[in-house]
Amino acid sequence: MEHNDNRCIEQERIIISENEAGQRADVGLAILLEVTRSNMQKLLEEGRAVKGSKVLKSNYKLKAGDEIIVTLPEPQPLDVQPENIPLDIIYEDEDVVVVNKPRGMVVHPAAGNYSGTLVNALLYHCKNLSGINGVIRPGIVHRLDKDTSGIMICAKNDAAHVSLSQQIQAKTAQRTYLAVVRGNIKTDSGTIETLIARDKNDRKKMAVVSEDGREAVTDYEVLERYGKFTVVRCRLRTGRTHQIRVHMEHLGYPLVGDPKYSPMKTCFGIQGQALHSHTLEFTHPRTGERMCFEAPFPEDFNKVITRLRLGQFS
Repeated sequence: MEHNDNRCIEQERIIISENEAGQRADVGLAILLEVTRSNMQKLLEEGRAVKGSKVLKSNYKLKAGDEIIVTLPEPQPLDVQPENIPLDIIYEDEDVVVVNKPRGMVVHPAAGNYSGTLVNALLYHCKNLSGINGVIRPGIVHRLDKDTSGIMICAKNDAAHVSLSQQIQAKTAQRTYLAVVRGNIKTDSGTIETLIARDKNDRKKMAVVSEDGREAVTDYEVLERYGKFTVVRCRLRTGRTHQIRVHMEHLGYPLVGDPKYSPMKTCFGIQGQALHSHTLEFTHPRTGERMCFEAPFPEDFNKVITRLRLGQFS
C-alpha cells in the first residue's frame, strides 16, 4: 500500500498489494486505513472510495494493483470535548505542560477513541493549547503509544509548539525510555540502526525492512540483568511508530507484555508493554533555560522490577 502524504486535502491514495487482494473493500480498506469496518462501510456508502471513475461498494473484491482514492471527512471539532480526567502534571507554566501519561490512555482522539484521551483531559485543564495540529491534536508535539506510560510535553501556544517540534526534529530535545525485555542481552550497550515500515502481513504492526522504509536509530544500555529478563534504557535518535518495540523484537529481545510484538502469556500481570518514557530534556521555548524532568514509574512497572529483583520470574 502506498499513501499520499498530502493530508491537507484529506485524501488517501492506496495501491492494493498481493496481501490484500481478494478481500472485500470494507474489510481490506478498514485494515489499511486503521478504522473500524463499520466506519469504512459508512465511507463507502457515502461514495468516498473510488477506483478511477468507479465508486466502490463494500462488497467489491480488491485486486492487486488497484489504485484507490479514499476521501476522508474533515475532523469535527465537536467530537473533541473537554473532560474532567485527572492529570499527573510534572511541570506547567504559560507555555508548556509536562505530564506523566498513564498506561492505557490514548494521546489524541481517533476512530474508536473520541473520549477519555489525553487531549480531552488537556482541554479541560488548560485554557489554551497550540492549534498547529488542528482540533483533533491540540497541543500535541509528540506521541506515546496507548500502553506506553510516562513523560510527555504539550504546547500551550503556537510559538512553543514550533520551538519544541524543531528541537525534536534537530534532536536537541532528548527522551529516554526504560523497558523490560525477554532474554539476557549479550552486550552492555549498542545502537540499532534499521529501516522501519508497515508490516506487509499485518498493517497494524511495523517491521524492520531492507528497503522502502524510514531510517530508525535507537541507542540502548543494559541497566539490570535477571537471567531470562533484562532492564534496558533506550534513547531515541529518531521517532518512528513503535520504534523501541520493533527494534528490541528485531534483536530477539521483545518487550515483556507487548501484545503486538511478543504475544505470549502476559508476564507479571502488566497490561501492555513494559515500556516507560522516563526522562525528557529540552530548552524552554520562551526563557531558553535547559530543563530536565523525570516521570516516576507507574505501580505496575514497579511491581515488574520488584518481582525480578526477588527472583519471581513467570
